[in-house]
Amino acid sequence: MTDEKAPGATTRHHPEPADGTGEFNRRVIAEFRAGKGAVGGEFTGTPLLLLTVVGARSGEPRTTPLVHLPDGDRLVVFASNGGSPAHPAWYRNLVAHPEVTVEVGAERYPALAAPVDPSEHERLWARQIAAQPQFAGFRTDARTVPLVALTRA
Repeated sequence: MTDEKAPGATTRHHPEPADGTGEFNRRVIAEFRAGKGAVGGEFTGTPLLLLTVVGARSGEPRTTPLVHLPDGDRLVVFASNGGSPAHPAWYRNLVAHPEVTVEVGAERYPALAAPVDPSEHERLWARQIAAQPQFAGFRTDARTVPLVALTRA
């Protein structure tokens, strides 16, 4: 991925509104769905999923493309927000409403989102950095990046 941009992250190159439905994310979502999970360009070969959460205040569905890491029977996503000192909107939304919808490949299913146990955090973060070294730059002293496990409901 170029410019250390992860889907769902905010950077000066691709600013997104708080609900994650900016033009950049809309294009990635459309390509993901048309390609049954495949996205090209800077995301070629990147394991992406679409996470749909319910807005904490609006009650409306919000879909965000995210990098994921398979871990047994669950998928782990990273609330890095591109290294921002604030949590991404999708994370705040799923904390309020942990019942989510996951799209991975051509499959779509309901899931439950839960923060990863702190005892697993470093192991999973290290695996993600090994898989995609640019994630090392998303860690900040301002906050611990929440890792979220998505388990099929």
